Amino acid sequence: MNNRFKPKFNIKKGDVVAVISGEDKDVKKPRKVLEVFPDKSRVLVEGANIVTRHTKPSAQNTKGGLVKKEASIHISNVMLWDAKSGEPAKIKRTRENGKLVRVSKKSGEVIK
Repeated sequence: MNNRFKPKFNIKKGDVVAVISGEDKDVKKPRKVLEVFPDKSRVLVEGANIVTRHTKPSAQNTKGGLVKKEASIHISNVMLWDAKSGEPAKIKRTRENGKLVRVSKKSGEVIK
């Protein structure tokens, strides 16, 4: 991806989000972001997009077989969770004391 116009996302690792579209859509269930891939515009969300992988036996995994794990989903399919209102909310960025902070548009709370 070209670094000249690198996209900026409001979602970071460790944030709580709701999956708003796709097979695992559940707007009322908050989930944790495990990893963010900004160059691919994708996020790894806990318990979303579970895929089955066939693994061979190895030194670490002596049994092998089928392993269920999360796969990444597009960042547009998740929305940050607003803890105060208890539902997903849009985010805006504002400056407070010279620092750029994320603020929920629904409740006005600063998201840590």
